[in-house]
Amino acid sequence: MRITVYRARAACVPAAIMAWLGGMSVGASAQTDVLEPVVVTATRTEVPLTDVVADVSIIDREQLERAGMQSLIDVLANLPGIQISFNGSYRSNSGLYLRGATTSQTILLVNGVRVGSATSGGYSLESLPLDRIERVEVLRGAAAALYGPDAVGGVVQVFTREPEDGLQRSVSAGVGSDGQRKLGASLQGQSGAWGYTVGASHERAKGINVKLPGASGFNPDEDGFEFTSLDASLRYRISHRHAVSAQVLLSEGEYDFDGTPFPNPLNVTAATTRAVAYPKLEQQILKWSAQWTDDWSSVFTAGRSKDVSVNRYWRESDGAAAGNDRFNTTRTQFVWQNDIRFGRNTLSVLAEEREDKVDSTTAFTVSKRTVRGLAVSYAMKQELWDALATVRHDRNTQFGSFNTWALSGGYRLNQSFRLVGSMGTTFQAPSFNQLYFPGFGNPDLMPQTGKAQEIGLRYQQGSTRASAVVYHNKVQGFITPATNVQSNLAVLKGVTLSLDQSWGPTALSVSYDHADPRLKPSDDRVTRMARHMLRTQISHQHGSWLSFAELRLSSNREDTQWPGRITLPGYGLLNVGTTYRLSQNMKVQARLNNVTNKSFSLANGFTTPGRNLFVSLNWND
Repeated sequence: MRITVYRARAACVPAAIMAWLGGMSVGASAQTDVLEPVVVTATRTEVPLTDVVADVSIIDREQLERAGMQSLIDVLANLPGIQISFNGSYRSNSGLYLRGATTSQTILLVNGVRVGSATSGGYSLESLPLDRIERVEVLRGAAAALYGPDAVGGVVQVFTREPEDGLQRSVSAGVGSDGQRKLGASLQGQSGAWGYTVGASHERAKGINVKLPGASGFNPDEDGFEFTSLDASLRYRISHRHAVSAQVLLSEGEYDFDGTPFPNPLNVTAATTRAVAYPKLEQQILKWSAQWTDDWSSVFTAGRSKDVSVNRYWRESDGAAAGNDRFNTTRTQFVWQNDIRFGRNTLSVLAEEREDKVDSTTAFTVSKRTVRGLAVSYAMKQELWDALATVRHDRNTQFGSFNTWALSGGYRLNQSFRLVGSMGTTFQAPSFNQLYFPGFGNPDLMPQTGKAQEIGLRYQQGSTRASAVVYHNKVQGFITPATNVQSNLAVLKGVTLSLDQSWGPTALSVSYDHADPRLKPSDDRVTRMARHMLRTQISHQHGSWLSFAELRLSSNREDTQWPGRITLPGYGLLNVGTTYRLSQNMKVQARLNNVTNKSFSLANGFTTPGRNLFVSLNWND
């Protein structure tokens, strides 16, 4: 069983190395019969991975099942081009950095509909339950022409479980260190014109102390968490050309953190306060898919998502309420996409409207924003080359109209090598916090605009995939997240090398990132970004046993510490695990994270979980 992290990446890799790797391939003949996965996020249409020009990774269901008690942010951390940060325990506020771009500069989609907070500009990846995710696609690189404002670093798209023929049922339960508990169940199937899914999961742990001793706001308590999620979908095929579907998702939880309220009427300190966050994600989607002719199809999507961020505080000595705050975003989105084929080429026309409304205990000068967009793209596919051209016009009710464009292409040098490249522009308006938050916001901030390029080479021969990509992204008016200062320019540049190789039952995946995002004119590094990151994953199937190991090595990174900066040391993280199939329908899994019990920080003042074990039993039919 191989590790199925498939990638399509641009790059410049020496041909001699590629040829040598191709000679190592053992399972080449077997691989020719394997169907390539289909990618949606790269072009907004279904495209076989081998035809994708963009830099894409897919996380499949098998990998998600091996994750154990980890969150989605932990799983994404194993992909090239991605770095993460989070404030402490197993579930807490997290951040994702894609090719040097900050969390607010990467779009998160769930089933094609954008989710997240209009106040912070980010999203709660820790709120999405792994049990209910079918697959994840990550598109690296400027994607504003396809997906609209904010897609500076790329797009992460999550697809929840989908109906399948017949009837499938599953139940899973697990326990682990630090009070970890997990329980999940699902039912999905399809009969005639009707398809359906329904599932639920519950996770909890007593957690760890999220802050380091001596850090600002330290409270020496254990910061636990509890999350519950429900989701369901219903699909009806009206005819062989028309289908309608409805999807709902609810994930809510709570986790402890160290902090104090603002304002602070009881004059409590972090050491005398119990602070609890109550995140919640709600989403409802209606979709109509139509095949008007053999060459013309369309999809109309109406979606609503609600990102709830509520914090409550109590004085620990007597339980007296010390304060609360909320920062909630309700996002309504309508998308109408039409795809028209001309032989092997495809013309796509898309109209989109998104409205964000903010409900907060903090009074914002403006609490609503609407963005309307129109995009046209043309995908060309020839025997030796492919190309995609996209232009887009958006109108933001706060900042007016703006245009973005993108052009990408690939050329097959021979059966094994493919040269690819792309360029495009981006646009990002400041978030409501950046504009209006008391004592922090600056209403004079201007939108960030960027221009990105990348070039590279890919290699595929039998069971060997290798690639490298060189990227360069200039962002004018870059806004630093921690200080809310608008720099003249940020240059986000780097190189990614990767290799996927299998030898029969053994599979290896290796990637290396050199990232050097800098602010101009100061030449300061973008905070919380390591310059060097090496990731290695290996698995081996032996009869009923599947064993795997994950190694991540990171160099140091910088973070803010008043009145300047601090350097966070590099680290090495080793995770191992095994799966034993008891029967055709039942398996047991064990995962040991942070084998060496390494203590390290991904954000100044915050710790990370030490060595921890999670064991689960899974049944499905």
